[in-house]
Amino acid sequence: MSQVVTVPRATLADLAREGGKAELVGGRVIPLMPTGHRPNVVAGRIFRRLADYADAAGKGVAYTDNMGFAVPALSTGRESFSPDAAYYTGPVPADSMRFVEGPPDFAAEVRSEGDSGLAAEAAMAAKRTEYFEAGTVVVWDVDTEAGVVWRYRAGEATPTMFGASMMADAEPAVPGWRVAVDWLMA
Repeated sequence: MSQVVTVPRATLADLAREGGKAELVGGRVIPLMPTGHRPNVVAGRIFRRLADYADAAGKGVAYTDNMGFAVPALSTGRESFSPDAAYYTGPVPADSMRFVEGPPDFAAEVRSEGDSGLAAEAAMAAKRTEYFEAGTVVVWDVDTEAGVVWRYRAGEATPTMFGASMMADAEPAVPGWRVAVDWLMA
């Protein structure tokens, strides 16, 4: 006779103990692969400009890669996000060592090696849907190989593409903030 083994549902506490970047989806801690040089530099540049904006505006917080955003379980089972760069205007955690409770206003997802093809496109589209379900206002899909930034906004069917010689924005999530795509991709 075979036995059914029940694996306990992972929690945010389990996610916090994870040794590297991960997200909580469907009660499982999903490790995320480390990124390469170019995607990391691009994510870092997005963060730098967001941090400058937050400092100048005196509003919001810019977060780097691996920040945990805890959200109530979504229809897919997702309970957290860890974007490559983010901007958040909600309340910061009372315990500054903890995850932020709630979604970022703006999330930047920078594609790494292997983040292309039909399966990757489907995964990126599904994650954007989850961001919007959680309450994120704008999501960037940053394609470092093509040198473009795709801006997706909640409630809009068609994204905006920013390429060479253009200034990308995250309106309305980050009002007035702009960054040169050429500089991001340099």
